[in-house]
Amino acid sequence: MAEPTGRRVVVTGLGAVSSLGIGAPAFTAGIRAGRSGVSRIRGFDTTGFPHTVAGEVHDFAPRRLLRRLDPDEWGRSSLFAAGAARLAVADAGVRPAELSAGNAGSAIGTTSGESAVIERLTAQWVEGGFKELDPALVRQVPANRIAAAVNRELGLTGDAQTIATACSASNYALGYAYDMVRTGEADLMIGGGADSVNRWAHAGFYRLGALAEQVCRPFDVDRTGILTAEGGVALLLEEHDHAIARGARVYAEVLGYGVNCDALHPVAPDPGRIAECIRAAHRNAGVGPDDIDYICAHGTGTPTNDATEIQAVREVFGDRIPPISSIKSMIGHTMGAASGFGALACCMALYEGFLPPTATLAEVDPRLGDGVDCVPGRARAARPRIAQNHGFAFGGNNAIVILRRMS
Repeated sequence: MAEPTGRRVVVTGLGAVSSLGIGAPAFTAGIRAGRSGVSRIRGFDTTGFPHTVAGEVHDFAPRRLLRRLDPDEWGRSSLFAAGAARLAVADAGVRPAELSAGNAGSAIGTTSGESAVIERLTAQWVEGGFKELDPALVRQVPANRIAAAVNRELGLTGDAQTIATACSASNYALGYAYDMVRTGEADLMIGGGADSVNRWAHAGFYRLGALAEQVCRPFDVDRTGILTAEGGVALLLEEHDHAIARGARVYAEVLGYGVNCDALHPVAPDPGRIAECIRAAHRNAGVGPDDIDYICAHGTGTPTNDATEIQAVREVFGDRIPPISSIKSMIGHTMGAASGFGALACCMALYEGFLPPTATLAEVDPRLGDGVDCVPGRARAARPRIAQNHGFAFGGNNAIVILRRMS
């Protein structure tokens, strides 16, 4: 992947529908404090499950936030995406008429699409067969409706791309949005991700032995796995000169990204290929290892992922590993939204001057080697200039986005 040419791309709006709160300020305050968004699951019946907590969103009221969509006609993931996008546009101070009149679109990542809707339909089918399926729910199933919800809510007339590369999907979506603005194919793009907590994913990770009981502890010697989670996240990307001309607040500049696919194992990450993805992102962004001041890790809290991720980072960075932390310690694993929340955290870290913490870390696993700074507990005051945001997924889908502070 060659160094890009074309227009500079910046992030001017941030939106979050998360277990730490609604809106980027609430989300950021929770991250900085090292607060947990994990709670007992309410979204489905947990009877029979040994593990019953997740990072659920409990205070999302779509009718208060959305202006065009009828919440009864859309699934939970779509509403998360549309709500986050509406918040990002408001945060950016872009006039709705400008969005509708211009060449603007969206790229939204997901893992499970409208999983909650599918589970409701499955229950109906089990109860009475296909004749019992609710047609209104059937219409909500297609995953492409997640990006369509964003375009419909905001009146966008450009691309509406739903990208389903599992847990790295938001970074893929941000790369797509970046390319659209960089090349002039779009004036403004919403990039992000959305997913909902659901019974089958919770059960699946439990059967894989990858689900923690109460606490996700990335990089900790006692880590046991992930916590499932949900939410929607959106970043508004626009061309640099356009943003400056309208007096926009610029959180960060998107320097570039890297993507690749292992195609080696269904679920086991490959350190060599992750290292190659990091190098590709650096080349695309025009930076080197010494330029990176902070890494927002994929950091799931599983023994394998965390060890593989650190091994890959060492392969690229050698003995000088930048501070590397995981926000999944606070919000759990939001699946297709995960790297989008990581990108939002990076933007705020660059803009406000801090390093996001690995809040639940008690003792770094000594098997990870020396010199691993995971920023335990609470956020640390710092002035990072360039941040590297990781997203990895089953199937070997790797995606990394590089962001830079503007001032």
